[in-house]
Amino acid sequence: MVKQSPGKRTIEIKPVPDPNVKVYPRSVSGLFNNWRVAFVWLTQIVFYGLCWLPWNGRQAVLFDLEQRRFYLFDLVLWPQDTIYLTILLLLSALALFLFTAVAGRLWCGYSCPQTVYTEMFLWVEKWIEGDRPQRIKLDAAPNSRDKLLKKSLKHAIWLAIALWTGITFVGYFTPIRDLLGGFASGATGPWEIFWILFYGGATYGMAGFLREHMCKYICPYAQFQFVMFDRDTLIVAYDAQRGEARGSRAKNADPKAIGLGDCIDCSICVQVCPTGIDIRDGLQIECIGCAACIDACDQVMDKMNYPRGLIRYSTENAVEQGFGRQEIIRRTWRLRPMLYLGAFLLIGGVSAWSLATRAPLKVGIEKERAALYRESDNGDIENAFRMHLTNASEQPRNFRIEVSGLPGIAINGADRASVPAAGMQEIALSVRVEPGSADAGSHPISFRISDVDNPEIHVDQKASFWMP
Repeated sequence: MVKQSPGKRTIEIKPVPDPNVKVYPRSVSGLFNNWRVAFVWLTQIVFYGLCWLPWNGRQAVLFDLEQRRFYLFDLVLWPQDTIYLTILLLLSALALFLFTAVAGRLWCGYSCPQTVYTEMFLWVEKWIEGDRPQRIKLDAAPNSRDKLLKKSLKHAIWLAIALWTGITFVGYFTPIRDLLGGFASGATGPWEIFWILFYGGATYGMAGFLREHMCKYICPYAQFQFVMFDRDTLIVAYDAQRGEARGSRAKNADPKAIGLGDCIDCSICVQVCPTGIDIRDGLQIECIGCAACIDACDQVMDKMNYPRGLIRYSTENAVEQGFGRQEIIRRTWRLRPMLYLGAFLLIGGVSAWSLATRAPLKVGIEKERAALYRESDNGDIENAFRMHLTNASEQPRNFRIEVSGLPGIAINGADRASVPAAGMQEIALSVRVEPGSADAGSHPISFRISDVDNPEIHVDQKASFWMP
C-alpha cells in the first residue's frame, strides 16, 4: 500500500483491459448524441463538399503541388509563404492546448476524424446487423448464409465510404473534376492511385477495425493530454458522493433507507462507451469525452425519478466541493488557459494583419555571375541582373521597374513587365551608370517594382552594383 503524502495527488494504477476483447458500443440518444451527430454532418459536408466549390474559375481550396501554389478562396500561397503554414500549425496546436486545458478532450469526442468515421461506420453496422445485443449474437453465431450476406454488405458499404474518402482527399491536391475525368479516360497517375488507396485503406482499417484501439494505444494525443489537465479542467465525471454505494433496487424504493446511492449499477454507461471503459472508476486516459455515458445515465435517472447529472460534464474540484456552474465558469479564467489564449490571439492577430497587408507581388533578384560588370559601346558601366516576379493575385498585372542608389543610374532597355494571373515571370535586366559616377567596388542600389494601375502596390528590393 502506497502512503499518500499530504497535498499530493495519487493516480491509481489499474490493470490494462484485454485489447482482444471487442467493444460493442450500444446506441444512445440524447443531447450530447445530437451534438455528435451534428458534428459528423458538419465536418463531412465541409470535407466532401468543399473540393466541389468553384471559385474564380477554379477549385475554392486546392493544394496544387505540381504548380507549387495553394489556393484558399481568394488567397494564393506560394513556396515562399511556408511561414504561414508553420503559423497555421502553431495556431492549431495552441487551440488544441487551450480547448484541452479548459474542456478536456472535446476535440476527440466530437470532431476527431477517428471519432467521426468510427461513428459513421457504426451507423452502417447498426443499420445492417442491429444494435449491441444483435451484433454480439451475430458474431457468436456459426457461419451461415444470412451472416455472410450481412457481413459482406456491411464491408461493401464501408469500402465504398473509404474509397470515396480517399478520392476526396486526393481531390484537394488534384482538381476533383480532373481526377474523376482521369478515371473515365484511364489517365489517372500512379501517385494519385497510391494515395487514394492508402488514405481509403487507412480509413477502412481505423474506423472499421482499430476503432477504440486508436484512441487507447496509438494516438499520441491520448498519451500526453493529462499534462494539460488540472483539477479545474472540464471532464466527464461520475459523482461518487451521490452515486455510491451502487446497487439494484425497486423503482419506488428509497435509496437512503436501504443504504444505497443513486447509481443502480445497470452498467449501461459502460455499454454505450466507444472505448469500453467504466467512467465510475474515475478519470481515465481512455475517456475521449464523448458524453455518451451522460446521455445514457440521464435516461436511467429519468426512469428512476432521480435528478439528472449523476454523470455530467464537471471538474474534479466541482464534484468534490460542490461548485455550481458559475463557479466552474469563473475558474476557467486561470493562468494556463489565459497564456494559451493570449499567445493564440497575438500570433493569430499578427498573422491576419500580415496576410491582409501583404503585397500581391513577390520579387527575387540575382546578379549575373558571368561578369561583375561590363563596359558598353558608349563607355557606360553595366551590371546584368535576373529578376523573378511572382503575381500572387488572380488577375494579370503590369509592373513598372525603377532603380535608384547611384547618380544617373538607369535601366538599359525595357522597364515594364507583364505577369499573368497567379503566374511567374523571369526577365533579364541591364542597369547602367556613367563612368566615374562612383568609386570602384560594390555599391548598394534599390529596385522598386510597382503596379502600373495601382502604384500603392509595390515592392522595394535591394541589390549591389559593381564599379571597375
